[in-house]
Amino acid sequence: MDMRFLRGNPQAPKGHAIFIARSTYDPATVFCTYCIVPPIPLSRAKYFPAFLTAQMSPEDLQEAANVSVVPIPPMLEEGTSVDRIKQLAERRDDDICDLGSIGPKDEAAKMQKVQEGCQEYGQLYLNYTLTFEDTPVAPTDKIDQISPPLDDLDAEDLLIQTMTDRQRLTELSKLIGMARYASEGHDTGLLQETQQKMQRIVKRMPEKYRGQELISAAMDPSERGARLAKLYLERGIKLFDEEYADIPRIERAIRELQ
Repeated sequence: MDMRFLRGNPQAPKGHAIFIARSTYDPATVFCTYCIVPPIPLSRAKYFPAFLTAQMSPEDLQEAANVSVVPIPPMLEEGTSVDRIKQLAERRDDDICDLGSIGPKDEAAKMQKVQEGCQEYGQLYLNYTLTFEDTPVAPTDKIDQISPPLDDLDAEDLLIQTMTDRQRLTELSKLIGMARYASEGHDTGLLQETQQKMQRIVKRMPEKYRGQELISAAMDPSERGARLAKLYLERGIKLFDEEYADIPRIERAIRELQ
């Protein structure tokens, strides 16, 4: 599409922009939305409940696991005047991108314009990030020198530490589905990344949940592996809920598959 910057530089986009489009009937009528390129990787799939993840297609899982540009709202909505938008952008230091004209009653086009605009803006931002250079900063005082390594402050590890075992099991359930998707698509990179995430969770859990065996089963691309992973997950949930009467049945099923 022919996106035009009314404010900002397409060679150095800020990563957040107001998208506008004008009505084909009345150019004074403006539709708009807000586009953000997250500064850190965003995966909506991490926050889906397990029952929903199980019902999603591999394509939907992959799309939810890799979010690079976010429109808010996801379609153009009738807004204020261009002058008012420019004033807001100045105060907030936003880019303004003109997406052209659009029919005021064409709801599908309002969404498509946003999707196309996000793709183009995201690509411009990606091109810009390729020009970034890492500049190491040497510690300047004792506080910096005794600060723990960044790895020890990893946000994902901190999040895992705050989870209950129930929440960790729910997260493992999502990752099992992701592992199956990666195996079926022969995506070794995604499979390795998923395994690393599972390892980070399991190392925070008691051995009684048999996390390593669950991971081994999840990494097995066969139908047997899928069934075993499901059984280990069910066993963990029963343990957490103290429903011990169901454990022997699950153990028998695991031994039969092994």
